[in-house]
Amino acid sequence: MTFLPDACYVPTVEDRASLDAWFAEYDAQSAQRDVQRMADMAVFPLNLVSDDAAGNARSAQWDREQYIATMTQVMGDGSGDISFESTRTPVFLSSAMAVVFSDSTMTMDGETRQLRYADILVRRDGTWAFQTMIQSGWGDNL
Repeated sequence: MTFLPDACYVPTVEDRASLDAWFAEYDAQSAQRDVQRMADMAVFPLNLVSDDAAGNARSAQWDREQYIATMTQVMGDGSGDISFESTRTPVFLSSAMAVVFSDSTMTMDGETRQLRYADILVRRDGTWAFQTMIQSGWGDNL
């Protein structure tokens, strides 16, 4: 007989605080365009899910080198300011897995963009890392 695990995990204060601290660090590295450090905060191969211009869902797996190359191109050469203001809604599946929905405002070189995306994070040996990125509009680049 197979027993299903209790699917009603209630995160602790530490769970939420550690996840918030991870995102604060990731946002700080993003603002500095430190793509190498951003890559250090991921588990590879990294899963990506998006849709393309034709409205079809797309997915891919990137290794560290692909992530660094793409994020370096997307984030630019480091000139000009970049900042993020985000509201995050985590759904903890366990103490080691969370799906995090983000509504974010990105300001780069004075231009503001609204972003909505989700990330799947996993915690190993007490450290969070993102493993899946989900955001619409990137499928043609996957």
